[in-house]
Amino acid sequence: MVSPLAGAEEASINAWLMRLHEASRHRTYTGTFVVSAAGKMASARIWHVCDGEQQVERVESLSGTPRATFRRNDEVVTFFPESKVAVAESRESLGLFPNLLKSNAASIGDHYLMKPIGSERIAGLDAEIVQLLPKDALRYGYRVWSEKRTGLVVQLQSLDVDGRVLEQSAFSELQLDAPVNKAKLVQMMDATDGYRVERRDMQKTTAKAQGWDMAKAVPGFKPMGCYTRPVALLAGATGRAEQTMQWMFSDGLATVSLFVEAFDARRHVREGVTELGGATRTHTRRLDAWWITAVGEVPATTLALFVQGLERKK
Repeated sequence: MVSPLAGAEEASINAWLMRLHEASRHRTYTGTFVVSAAGKMASARIWHVCDGEQQVERVESLSGTPRATFRRNDEVVTFFPESKVAVAESRESLGLFPNLLKSNAASIGDHYLMKPIGSERIAGLDAEIVQLLPKDALRYGYRVWSEKRTGLVVQLQSLDVDGRVLEQSAFSELQLDAPVNKAKLVQMMDATDGYRVERRDMQKTTAKAQGWDMAKAVPGFKPMGCYTRPVALLAGATGRAEQTMQWMFSDGLATVSLFVEAFDARRHVREGVTELGGATRTHTRRLDAWWITAVGEVPATTLALFVQGLERKK
């Protein structure tokens, strides 16, 4: 039985997270944000507008390979001007800063403790600081700065078990309620003339239909969706026609994706954990004729539970 105090705490963290989530979706804003992890930095410019019916956003990279990503509700198009390729796909979210909530998991309070720790100015705006402390070692903690008036996340840190910063995303400049022209963004998104358009839609399925199951659930992580896509659409793929399954899990804040494909001795040469920098890592494992890859912003022990728990049912 949940105590009244614990129930109030869980309701409080869920209400707070939903306020932040709604701000990232329904507020109109434009700004520049910087992501730093493992000694490396990347920056991007974002334009976001919502008119009550449509969300439209544009994210343009300011470092690395030039690219601009547009999203209109669940339609996403990424332009690569150097190669003149435009990749079109369906996604409900870009999964980028300032989005924090990954799913509407009502049990977030079971796995995180919310602790207000003060206030600070970020990008010229007054922000409240809250720390989300994990209640076990299966997930990282977070330190969140949210703009006081709107609740929009203006800075986010992922913290390891010792409280060290693994990764930080922050606005260096932000204009709230900015005069973003939605029609112009839509026009830019539809301007694919001169580009080779590649569709990368995933087919919705279930793990059971693909012959897979989790022998033991990882505490707090619930399935979000399962999809298949051609292997050729994955980075480094050889262009063969086999399908890869992606099974996604989340505890509401952290996400883990399990990728399952046919084993290929030419490509699949190393089992184990690989650090990708910051909070992200992968864990690979061969299981008979299959190659399993777990990817997530979680501790290595959590990924191990996922790859070891996956079992073939047919």
